[in-house]
Amino acid sequence: MVRPVSNPPNPWSSTAVEYFEEVPPAKLEIFEEEARSIVSGNDSPDIPFRWSLNPYRGCIHGCAYCYARTSHQYLGFGAGTDFDRKIVVKTNAPALLKAAFDKKSWDGGTITFSGNTDCYQPIEASYQLTRRCLELCLEYRNPVAIITKSALVQRDAALLAELSKVTMVRVFVSLAFADEAQARAVEPWASSVARRLESLRVLTDAGVACGVAVAPIIPGLNDDQAARVLSMAHAHGARRAFMQMVRLPAEVLPVFEERMAEAFPDRARRIDHAIVELRGGRKNDPRFGSRMRGHGPRWEAITGLFEAQCRRLGMNESEAGEDEGEKTFRRPSRQGSLFGD
Repeated sequence: MVRPVSNPPNPWSSTAVEYFEEVPPAKLEIFEEEARSIVSGNDSPDIPFRWSLNPYRGCIHGCAYCYARTSHQYLGFGAGTDFDRKIVVKTNAPALLKAAFDKKSWDGGTITFSGNTDCYQPIEASYQLTRRCLELCLEYRNPVAIITKSALVQRDAALLAELSKVTMVRVFVSLAFADEAQARAVEPWASSVARRLESLRVLTDAGVACGVAVAPIIPGLNDDQAARVLSMAHAHGARRAFMQMVRLPAEVLPVFEERMAEAFPDRARRIDHAIVELRGGRKNDPRFGSRMRGHGPRWEAITGLFEAQCRRLGMNESEAGEDEGEKTFRRPSRQGSLFGD
């Protein structure tokens, strides 16, 4: 059961305010809930991780293409502006994560933060649920991956660096556009391109392994920017990269089409036709194995250019001594140092 908060904390007046830019004009409504679980399992071949953790439902970034919009309907909210303005906070996320780690069945698999909505959206500055969960990952030496388009991740650079010393950590900054104006039109309240690149540099300088998620690819709009995004991200420290095709489930499609028509009236029809071309005659392909990728010669050309640029930059190459399969997880001894680790 979600409960509305009558006087929610204001992330723009918090100690983390320096990580944010202008305040969104839309009224932000906060709802709190005690979730039943916090670690979600995944068996989709489209998604390259087994476990994910999402402290928040909804996202104030307001990205027109966000496929997570559909999940807001399970709460009785809409997939449009409700998703952007009505944020649900799982206040017991750290307690649930600790309980999961203490179960004998937990084997220390990598947990991906932001498998659905951004774990570093502005309200995290006040609630600090992501940070507290990361502190538990450090205590238990559990490997972590993070995907975010928020500069707030810089706040936890030191913590992520400490975690990197005892287990595998990967931070992917999501960056679909090299063009700042286009990014702002499609992702209105996410951190700017410049701030996201700065985040890569801050984290890399702290000793955290970083990558860039060139996602989503919107054919007819940003597919010609992927190589530039890779170059920019590499120059700021990213050494890994992946990309995904835009995904438009039924409830997301009208939000996306409305934004395209408003922001790019001269290109909206071309974008629509390109998506249909890469989706085999449809605007969305819900089949497992196809949801995050396109098909046909144009998609093969996009993929080929992406992979060629990665090779040219030396991205996605194995690092010396790297072993992402190593199990580092351990439960802290209740007796402390008396019995060691």
